[in-house]
Amino acid sequence: MQIRKAIIPVAGWGTRRLPVTKVIEKSMLPIGNRPLVDYVVEDCAKAGIEEIFLVIDEKPFSQIKAYYEENPALEKYLVDRGKGDKIELVQTVPSGMKVNFFVQKNVDAKYGTAAPVAQVVAAYDLDEPVAVLMGDDFIFNKDGSSDLKRLTEIVESDDESALLAVEIPHDEVERYGVLKIEDGVLTGIYEKPKKENAPSNYINISKYIMSPELLGRVRDYYEGNDFGPGDQEYLITDPIISHLRAGGKIRVLPILGEYLDGGSVEGWLHANNVVLGE
Repeated sequence: MQIRKAIIPVAGWGTRRLPVTKVIEKSMLPIGNRPLVDYVVEDCAKAGIEEIFLVIDEKPFSQIKAYYEENPALEKYLVDRGKGDKIELVQTVPSGMKVNFFVQKNVDAKYGTAAPVAQVVAAYDLDEPVAVLMGDDFIFNKDGSSDLKRLTEIVESDDESALLAVEIPHDEVERYGVLKIEDGVLTGIYEKPKKENAPSNYINISKYIMSPELLGRVRDYYEGNDFGPGDQEYLITDPIISHLRAGGKIRVLPILGEYLDGGSVEGWLHANNVVLGE
């Protein structure tokens, strides 16, 4: 079905990538000649998404916002110096797409993947299926196809949700959230299970399409709990599990491309090698 909106959380300090993230936002680390988050935005465009919500924080200067906003001074510079052919490179918002910048509140005090999503849902009163995609990893398809587009096509109604899954070696499951799947439908998520107890070798990569009901559960979970900085995170998997227990349906689609994660130095280097074809 047609999914028109996407939420992309990109706030936070990126502590796994310090010290470079002291000055460069994690989602702006370069993969080839483009920032990491731009591959997520490009995937949204391929999937037919018309409006995205980039969830930024309250830093004095947002590199992500600067990247996606117009820059008339730079465009004038290029024209004046006979480099007008490069203007297309600085017009970074995909054609026909609307970009909203939402400043996440209490980003340091109320931390976790559910927080930015819940705040956007509440602020914009979203009542339609929405894609939710983290901004520091992406799926690369060498043939130019989109697994996100495939995901939109398996959702049959507003009552259904869906997520993308990655198959990994059994020996690595203890590092991830592992999916229990029956007939293509999610029945559970198990965080870092022992490999002998893992229900599968498919992992969650936080690439979702969430129904209005599931989005409401994420919002209610965030607003209904008061976890301090020393307590547990606001994990988006908590309301997902609650949704399953209440009878909600979440389809699972294994990816065809390669999952690339820029959150670690090793993952970032690998992502560059894959994208650059080395």
